[in-house]
Amino acid sequence: MRDVAIIGAGMTDFGKFLDRNMKDLCREAVQGALDSAGLDKSKLQAAVVGNATAGLITGQEMIRGQVALRDMGIGGIPIINTENACASSSTAFHVAWTYVASGMYDVALAVGMEKLYHEDKTRSFKAIGSAVDIEWMEQMQEAAAAAKEAKAKDQDNPGVAEGAGEKRSMFMDFYAAFARSHMERYGTTKEQFARIAVKNHYHGSLNPHAQYREVYTLEDILTAPPVAEPLTRLMCSPIGDGAAAAVLVSPEIARQMTTKPVWVKASVLNSGFDRKPGEDDVTTVTAKQAYEQAGVGPEDLNVLEVHDASAPAELVLYEELGLCAKGEGGALIDSKATYFDGPKAVNPSGGLISKGHPIGATGVAQIYEIFSQLRGEAGDRQVKNPKLGLTENGGGMVKGDPAAVSVHIFAV
Repeated sequence: MRDVAIIGAGMTDFGKFLDRNMKDLCREAVQGALDSAGLDKSKLQAAVVGNATAGLITGQEMIRGQVALRDMGIGGIPIINTENACASSSTAFHVAWTYVASGMYDVALAVGMEKLYHEDKTRSFKAIGSAVDIEWMEQMQEAAAAAKEAKAKDQDNPGVAEGAGEKRSMFMDFYAAFARSHMERYGTTKEQFARIAVKNHYHGSLNPHAQYREVYTLEDILTAPPVAEPLTRLMCSPIGDGAAAAVLVSPEIARQMTTKPVWVKASVLNSGFDRKPGEDDVTTVTAKQAYEQAGVGPEDLNVLEVHDASAPAELVLYEELGLCAKGEGGALIDSKATYFDGPKAVNPSGGLISKGHPIGATGVAQIYEIFSQLRGEAGDRQVKNPKLGLTENGGGMVKGDPAAVSVHIFAV
């Protein structure tokens, strides 16, 4: 396998855009990536397009990438569609990387795009909620209903409470259950989860692409409307629309096109698995494989974009990615080490909580942020002199584990 470089990346603002269709969003992101690379679309040899919910929200199935790219005059090349829940476009990036690393193509485009917001919010929530094992979900709901009827209280049952899937994403109930388990096991506090939301909203205020750019205090986060204990609304990622794209090339073309390539040092994609007690979770396994592939460790990282669909998710990811030991995520956020001006900047974009989470676009949008940071082009949220960056993107759930996890490592 040969080296692969990113020479251009682009993204739209993330937000609720009832007046924009997916073709329009895709066009803006792809053209931004091509302009960033200084490359004409005629030079593209392959494209991989990640999307999760178009079929359920807009009715467009099967050929989503071909429809969106043909509208801007891109055709006559292989166009592959990847659907992998919230990891749809990080999966697209992994496939595009594989094409270039293998030598099959010299120039490949990776795209993530999503139209998730709908006037009928239950439609959006149901689309998100389809990213689980439906039969398992029904069993959990039946178990939760039986427990409620018997007035039982089982904090370890990841069943969903009333209103999930209608007034909110059912995934927030899963995150809440995991958060309560972490609190019970390690003494993590609600305030520590809230500090992650404070950080990410602050970072988002510095990002012109972010869906929400307001700054909040710890009290604001804690007193926001409750979602599922211990989560409040400001600890949770919003529904939105958006797109992002990246251009991947061979070393020869990278040298011809730019003096500032960003090198893909590792690209790993895994699925959840049945594991024995004490065995590493899928995110930890994937991160270790990526570190080995890149020849680095978590101590070498300067900047990370991780899948903070909720504030507790980011805290747990500190531990799963090896930034700290198990149970020490709360202490890490207390130290402010993961602010953009700290030694281990996490989610300087604002993360999913503030930047937004149009799920099919999220993976490549994370890569856009790391690309911008490593090239020193991140503006007011620029991390000081970063050399090594990581993205972690999870998607879906099967038996309580992420259905898909990708970890990418990048360097200059």
